[in-house]
Amino acid sequence: MLRAFATTDRGPIRRTNEDAFVIDDELGVLIVADGMGGHAAGEVASRLAVEAIVGFLKRSHGEHEYSWPYGIEPHLSLNGNRLRTAIHLANRRVFRAGESHDEYTGMGTTVVCALIAGHQMIVGHVGDSRLYLLRDGLLTQTTQDDSWAAMVLGSSAFGPDAAQQHPMRNVLTNVLGAREQTDVHLQEQILAEGDRLLLCTDGLHGTLDLDALAAVLAEGTDARECADALVKKAIDGGTRDNVTALVAFCEGASHG
Repeated sequence: MLRAFATTDRGPIRRTNEDAFVIDDELGVLIVADGMGGHAAGEVASRLAVEAIVGFLKRSHGEHEYSWPYGIEPHLSLNGNRLRTAIHLANRRVFRAGESHDEYTGMGTTVVCALIAGHQMIVGHVGDSRLYLLRDGLLTQTTQDDSWAAMVLGSSAFGPDAAQQHPMRNVLTNVLGAREQTDVHLQEQILAEGDRLLLCTDGLHGTLDLDALAAVLAEGTDARECADALVKKAIDGGTRDNVTALVAFCEGASHG
């Protein structure tokens, strides 16, 4: 069983909150998205993305027949393919909305999702919203950002300090809705009793380091307490962005 709670705040600078999240106990899905674009386009992009993902997961839940418009990846489980297809459909929906409305031109959104099926967790993401796993006191970032800094660090072209100070460090290399096709990152792993999950936007992880995140997640007694504390800590720490923290405590598993 997952006990999950999310807290979101527009932060001290932004006029609107372009983050979106979903916790669906029936589907066993957790989603966080961070929209971007002029006017209200970022808010629209994140909302359209989470709606599209949840919509396909609902249609493909159980024994109902459904189509696979993006094919099947044989190395992924059924649920892995469900999540992969859902994220691709979300990309198509955001992209088409941007093409159809002048005021939404250029909009996009990040997304990070966890689909829980029994003890299996499938993680899908695009952009720089992240999923962290706390297990036995050790916090691990399970996703890798689609950002210039992450790409450069991965290629070892720059040292870590130089890359983190570079003016392009926060430029995203991949988001939902920017182009007709996008790269979706997927991984599957087994959850253990006592695991704690954090899905968050860069308004949180861009302000708090790994040790600060780990301390709050380890010390909190429930998901609501952790989510509230993380967002407050980010705001107190000077975040200039919208900030969203979705925390889930794993207490067994019940989704099939």
